[in-house]
Amino acid sequence: MNFVPAFGKETLRTTAVIPQFERNMGHVDFIHLNVLEKKVLNNSEVSVQYLCSKPCIVNLEAIASSEFRTGVSVYRRRWKDEQNLYVSRTRQVHLKFPSIMVYRDDYVIRNSVIVHSVILYAWISHASVSSYDVKQNESYQWAVARNYTFLEAVPPFKRPYKDHKVCLQWGTDYLWTLQANKIPQCPHESDGVQILSFIYASSGEKTGIVKKFERFENRELETVRQHQIDYPMFTISIWLYLLHYCEMDLCGILYFIDPKEMYSTPAVFLNEEGYIHIQMHLIRGDDLAVKTSFSLPLRQWFRLDLSFKGGEIEVSSVGKNLKRHHHQSFIFREDFYYDDTAGYFVLGGSGYANGIEAFFGPVKYYRLNVLETEQISNPLYDKEATEQIELYYERCMDIQEIVSGYTHIVRQGQPVQKDCHYENYYSKQIHKYGEKSKCDAFMWGKELREKYQSLFKLLKEMDFSSPDVLEDENDTVLEVGWRIFEKVAKGLSSADGLSNMGSSIPLLVDSSCCGYHKASYFLAVIFETGLGVPVDRSKGLLYSLVGAQGNERLSVMNLGYKHYQGINNYPLDLELSYAYYSNIAIKTSLDQHTITGEQAFVETVRLMDDELLKAQTKENGDVFMWLKHEATRGNAAAQQRLAQMLFWGQQGVAKNPEAAIEWYEKGAIETEDPVLIYDYAIVLFKGQGVKKNTKLALELMKKAAAKGLPQAVNGLGWYYHNFKRDYRNAAKHWLIAEELGNPDASYNLGVLYLDGIFPGVPGRNQTVAAQYFYKAAQGGHIEGTLRCSLYYITGNMEDFPRDPEKAVIWAKHVAEKNGYLGHVIRKALSAYLELSWHEALLHYVLAAETGIEVSQSNLAHICEERPDLATKYLATDCVWRYYNFSVSQINAPSFAYLKMGDFYYYGYQNQSKDLELSVRMYAQAALEGDSQGFFNLALLIEEGNSIPSYILDHLEIDQTVHSSNISLLQELYYRCWNYSNKESVSPCSLALLYFYLRVFWNNILQSTLIYFMGTFLLSILVAFTMQYFQSLSASNSLGTRSEPSLDEPSSMGNNEDATRPEQQDESTFPNGLAQQELNPQNHLATS
Repeated sequence: MNFVPAFGKETLRTTAVIPQFERNMGHVDFIHLNVLEKKVLNNSEVSVQYLCSKPCIVNLEAIASSEFRTGVSVYRRRWKDEQNLYVSRTRQVHLKFPSIMVYRDDYVIRNSVIVHSVILYAWISHASVSSYDVKQNESYQWAVARNYTFLEAVPPFKRPYKDHKVCLQWGTDYLWTLQANKIPQCPHESDGVQILSFIYASSGEKTGIVKKFERFENRELETVRQHQIDYPMFTISIWLYLLHYCEMDLCGILYFIDPKEMYSTPAVFLNEEGYIHIQMHLIRGDDLAVKTSFSLPLRQWFRLDLSFKGGEIEVSSVGKNLKRHHHQSFIFREDFYYDDTAGYFVLGGSGYANGIEAFFGPVKYYRLNVLETEQISNPLYDKEATEQIELYYERCMDIQEIVSGYTHIVRQGQPVQKDCHYENYYSKQIHKYGEKSKCDAFMWGKELREKYQSLFKLLKEMDFSSPDVLEDENDTVLEVGWRIFEKVAKGLSSADGLSNMGSSIPLLVDSSCCGYHKASYFLAVIFETGLGVPVDRSKGLLYSLVGAQGNERLSVMNLGYKHYQGINNYPLDLELSYAYYSNIAIKTSLDQHTITGEQAFVETVRLMDDELLKAQTKENGDVFMWLKHEATRGNAAAQQRLAQMLFWGQQGVAKNPEAAIEWYEKGAIETEDPVLIYDYAIVLFKGQGVKKNTKLALELMKKAAAKGLPQAVNGLGWYYHNFKRDYRNAAKHWLIAEELGNPDASYNLGVLYLDGIFPGVPGRNQTVAAQYFYKAAQGGHIEGTLRCSLYYITGNMEDFPRDPEKAVIWAKHVAEKNGYLGHVIRKALSAYLELSWHEALLHYVLAAETGIEVSQSNLAHICEERPDLATKYLATDCVWRYYNFSVSQINAPSFAYLKMGDFYYYGYQNQSKDLELSVRMYAQAALEGDSQGFFNLALLIEEGNSIPSYILDHLEIDQTVHSSNISLLQELYYRCWNYSNKESVSPCSLALLYFYLRVFWNNILQSTLIYFMGTFLLSILVAFTMQYFQSLSASNSLGTRSEPSLDEPSSMGNNEDATRPEQQDESTFPNGLAQQELNPQNHLATS
């Protein structure tokens, strides 16, 4: 029998299926355990089934592991059977464990044991004919048949009390009653792992969920796992809703990739006929595979159970009612190799295989146990969502049949007849006895016509006579979906379109069912946000999943974002989030090389930034016309900018690659600008919008490289690599470009090392390749970033320890550059600039729900500008929701933190006040370099509030140096001034000056100078009194001398008045805060 091995880069090649070995039907000693309730309980009943071929001894032993001890024997039982040979027997055994393992603490049991695991071993040893080594022959190691099972430990807090059958004094009983519920519940380790608990929409792409398992912390479990590396015992249970069989050779369901990037045990695939292909890796290094004799059902939920025990494989298909549909066993005499910690699992697709087109339900993995179908605990959690998926596809089958049948009849030239009415008797007879009329094929029942009345009406309005109507049935249905969607989208973008959302939803559903999944994403956003309709989370989830399964980019990003943040009832699941984001990240790289489609460059334009808004233009705008004028005059910079705007669709200009290429050509020939020469060479190499001309492209590329342009040097290396297969020259140019700081060159060098074709270096070197990929990613290279994100999610590279969060962040960063998302953002911005508020609101909601921050903060800004629109059309609190989403992003702007800080400080609408969260928001704004954040923190201290120490540490303020409020205020006001505009008078500079004046005044009042001032004032008072009494007896001439004597007191009075503005300013802070509470949308203190 021939086995096909799998080597290195050929991992995607699976092993040919081999015939099943026949089962050995001879009598063999065996022993099986069946525990009714697999928990550590007293009097647990165990059914022991065994067969002995010789006189034997049956042994039972329970081994427990606790926090401080492992491998402790807590139960033993043995019996002899010398007469019932070659007969299967069953014996019921009641287990009894020590009280400290099964009961709670009470007045007798003072220290119950926290048990981590209990393993019940059972084995048969043949009775020895001599007394030599009897003890050894009866041990588990020398058994002729053995088995074991795990018993679930019950935490102390959940155990029952033991009935000691004694009477206690009233006081003793009362004291123990008070302490009865004070035992904490401690977690315990189990071999059962929930790989997936939420529905995953698999679109059949080369992306999927990556899971990696670590060693058990419990030494007993880890020992068992290591013993099973050459004798695997595990079970996998997967819920699936399969839409199509595999279009390729094999599509991935679940498989294991080892550190050498090769398939290992298990590898489960689906073939083009619906059969399951199972591949295993053998101890000796080869692979072998089998194929089931039954196929999997389409468009219904079922559970696929696979169990591996040594060389035996059990495959079962189970329905929603948990009744087994199909079952098949495979038995081999080969030993499988199985180590689930040396590599990673993939659910769905990867770089080695496409995934299946399906919805994954809950996936359960028992790492050390072989379970029967009835013993597997893996229920369908969200039954409402699973039922809605079934109902959706049932409806869509009707709609697709109607559309397909309708277009077929129309294409044949037959008019649509309402009731297929025949005008005369002759027509009826021809219909009855002659050739069958096409009208019969087009007839639908009255119930169906009423059910899809709006669809029939739309179909009658459509023109299918145009020559561009597609002949393929599936493409025709898709085109009808596109037409329906365009009509609805146009209506929704009108001034009162959002008011008619109720009538638009049925049409969007029809469009979605025709396979046009932009409509699915519209429906998802409409129901999740309550856009013109009440919020319906379940329908929002349904259409998000349907759109993602249909590969709609915005739907996939929406699910990736929701699972990344764990919001809107979506569970936080980084591996699931990565599966979605990596899908769009890969497409982003491909989309950028495609000049067709509704794409635009993703630009960060904030509606609060007036300068950027003024720079937006159109083909007839002032900015564009000025650039065109300068470009015509031969200005190289204007030609370059104009070409970029037209090629990528930037700055409000529609994408027009043909016009861009004209400017590239003009600039390359006329101005000798190296960038324009390089850009024109690239389009000539690739033939993007122009006929390929490799010869001219090479001349231009050499010309640009001679001018010292790093990307042109890299381009020459690319030419030698792709056109000449000259790796030596390619590496030479890439090394030069890499030294010049070109990230493309770094990535290309990594590819040479990864493929093992770097000149002078034998074999592949993934470590060096990864280093180059990381350097390229640091320079913003998309493919380099994708490579690094894959390293972080798999953890297979030594220099890239597994970090799912970092993997998601890097994949998200690339996905948010997708041109189709940029098109939606551009439409939203253009509508805003044209004051088309309804259209701007619609498209910003669509973009914001994908998780892109700039759209979230812009949408919140629109809802602040037009609260009437937000209240009328959105069921959710727009301002609170999207500013909250914004500050949850790693690239959130400082003004969003300030907004949320104000909301938490004042209490926004129905939201309660939270001073600590307010301080955290202000501190985060301060860390972003916003002086307002420092200013607000200082004002909070002025009010008598304190800043938590962890926030001060986050701000890098040394609490030992700034222990007093005065010192802390000085530091905050100084940083406020330092981050503000130092060249002009700002609130921060005034606040700092005022703070120093107060400190100076307080120091004067508290210093020794107060003694001198008091003495001086007393002397003046005495002199004044004496002079006053002298004036009583003096002449009138003396009265005139009294005027100068009043100057000093009056000057003192002026001094006192001069101090009042400072004291008044100091007292205005609380009043100012009170006034601002009337308007919670203002900052705590505005500039």
